[in-house]
Amino acid sequence: MNTVSLARNAMATRFEMVLHGEDELALRAAGEEALDEITALAAQLNFYGSDSEITRINAGAALGPVPVEPGLFRLLQEAKRAHGLSGGAFDITVAPLMRCWGFADGKHQVPSPGELAKALECVGMDLVHLDAETFTVQFERPGVRIDLSAIGKGFALEIACVILREAGVTSALIHGGTSTVCAIGSPPSGAFWKMAIEHPGWGQPDADIPEHKRLVAVAKLRDEALSVSAVWGRAFVARGVSYGHVLDPRSGQPAQNALLAAVALPSGTAADARSTALLVSGEAGLAALALAGERSRSLLLLPDSNSGFRTLNDGFDLKE
Repeated sequence: MNTVSLARNAMATRFEMVLHGEDELALRAAGEEALDEITALAAQLNFYGSDSEITRINAGAALGPVPVEPGLFRLLQEAKRAHGLSGGAFDITVAPLMRCWGFADGKHQVPSPGELAKALECVGMDLVHLDAETFTVQFERPGVRIDLSAIGKGFALEIACVILREAGVTSALIHGGTSTVCAIGSPPSGAFWKMAIEHPGWGQPDADIPEHKRLVAVAKLRDEALSVSAVWGRAFVARGVSYGHVLDPRSGQPAQNALLAAVALPSGTAADARSTALLVSGEAGLAALALAGERSRSLLLLPDSNSGFRTLNDGFDLKE
């Protein structure tokens, strides 16, 4: 049994994979092909790329229907479906709000009520019209922008896994940064790939998380994807209040209903979207996740004034 490890930077993170199999050359070729596809998708989905397809859509869709590559069109359909299932908690049109709060350019600010109301006028998947017959997208009004950063890594990992499986790979793990991972089969040493889910405050300079609370749960994966979303990361403090970069597209305010959300699903794309929606909605989002009718597992860390956090778990191994 041979093991091949490969990595590449894309989508502002590092994608890494480990492949197991008998033919080392075939494994390496399949892994490189999968990484090439991730690189291509990163260019296509780049919100800031001057020649990306997302930039082309954002520049023209308010003027009329814009033709979209079929694979990207299916991703937009999945994003619209996730928006509906989550009651609007997941929304790829959140870009005007990110700009309003200064997360887009790093010039952080707490917007005025008027600025927030103006941004919200351009947020909502009801403003994005998809024509499945012509593979076109059109925006309801100027100012609408789509940003697939909350679902793009999961989509890229899912496509990469399709390439690996078609090449005959039966044992592999591939992840994009620390947020999303896809498992093919199981490792040679066990029945599952085991992924640690850590407290989102661990390693943050202003957090006081003791060592014994670092590990929250372990996810056992086999032919499954895991996505973890947390409020930590890009945040700023204004007048003693911390504002996180994960925004609730319905209110325009930073999400405060959960500290961390993890979702395991067969689809990397769906897992990525559902974990973001669950982080935004908190406990109320569990009902929406159940109504989706998908074979999912979920974990929520909710703020608690007494213990720091409490856990709602469905399917993961919690640390005692």
